[in-house]
Amino acid sequence: MNIKIKRVDKTLSLPAYKTSGAVAFDVSARETVTIPAGQVGYIPLNVIIEVPENCWVLLAPRSSTHKLGLTSANGIGIGDRDFCGERDEYVFAALNFTQKEVTVERGTRIAQMMVMQYQPVMFTEVESFRENNDRGGFGTTGLK
Repeated sequence: MNIKIKRVDKTLSLPAYKTSGAVAFDVSARETVTIPAGQVGYIPLNVIIEVPENCWVLLAPRSSTHKLGLTSANGIGIGDRDFCGERDEYVFAALNFTQKEVTVERGTRIAQMMVMQYQPVMFTEVESFRENNDRGGFGTTGLK
């Protein structure tokens, strides 16, 4: 798959897959950002991406991001296909879950992205589903 990408700051590297088995590419902080304890900070990721039709972008923390005392404030981020204008730089909303401020230095690989394909769905509304298909509600299969 070929996607168009624009770096806001061309002195920083293009995103990259760091191993031959990686399924997501790492993205880096465009500027140094300090996030106060218990607060959310916004880290610009230096990329504007245009993906093909029937694709979208998944933005998630790297598996090591928690070691900085940060996690994603919104779980994962979803980038729609039409989020690709000149000012549509991706941003990582980072929650500082520590009791001290955390500084993310410019160039730090803080998040990862995947370009995913999707199939649009159509809905058919029904009044009920077939009998004997009720499992009892959310979370009914237990913990173990």
